[in-house]
Amino acid sequence: MNDCDVIDAFVVYLRDYGHPALQVDRRPDDENRASSDIDAIAGTFAIEHTSIDTLPNQRRDSDWYMRTVGGIEQDLHGRLAFRLNITLEYTALTKGQDWATIRERLKWWITNEAPRLVDGRHVLDGILGVPFQLHVRKASDRPPGLFFGRFAPDDATLPDRIREQFDRKAKKLAKYQSLGKKTVLLVDNDDIALMNEGKLLEAIQAAYPDGLPAGVDQIWYADTSIPSEVEFRSFTSGVLKGVR
Repeated sequence: MNDCDVIDAFVVYLRDYGHPALQVDRRPDDENRASSDIDAIAGTFAIEHTSIDTLPNQRRDSDWYMRTVGGIEQDLHGRLAFRLNITLEYTALTKGQDWATIRERLKWWITNEAPRLVDGRHVLDGILGVPFQLHVRKASDRPPGLFFGRFAPDDATLPDRIREQFDRKAKKLAKYQSLGKKTVLLVDNDDIALMNEGKLLEAIQAAYPDGLPAGVDQIWYADTSIPSEVEFRSFTSGVLKGVR
């Protein structure tokens, strides 16, 4: 979902829960060509949207991952008589690798070599044309299918990245707070695998142990992992409860 879609859905949510007739009145960032501005004015609300990667460079790394293994499960659908789970280390894919060739070598190995593999867990290294380890689990007694995944790495940078990003957004909202608007920082995340609202709230509390960022009256979370069923949660009281 793009910024406008998330904001529009949020305004509809507010309209349904206590703010009848609320609608987006202006989109200042579209109007202001001199400098960056907030995303929307809706009644008394000034709204700025942002999103945060669960991990550093997550969008870049996910793009590399999809270029390498995306769609292989569908390409080989019905070709296996067993269940095969293949998991990559999160840092396995790096700049300079020939992802198209790796992709073809993986498909060849799955089709020609995996059938000879005994059931169980394996860590495989040195597969021709694949410059990283594969963590493989094969089960001939389970419904057949091919499933790719990645291990989630440990990362302690999320609170620092949140603070840097939120502070930048808060500066834009502060101008509207001084004009009497209720300022809202709307944070969305579509990472169904690595993120959840509890993890994000804890990271925001760690980033802001003294309360909300200056210029922000409310923080809301938008779970956009299922675009047709976006869920909104107010984080304001949760952040304030975390004040030391």
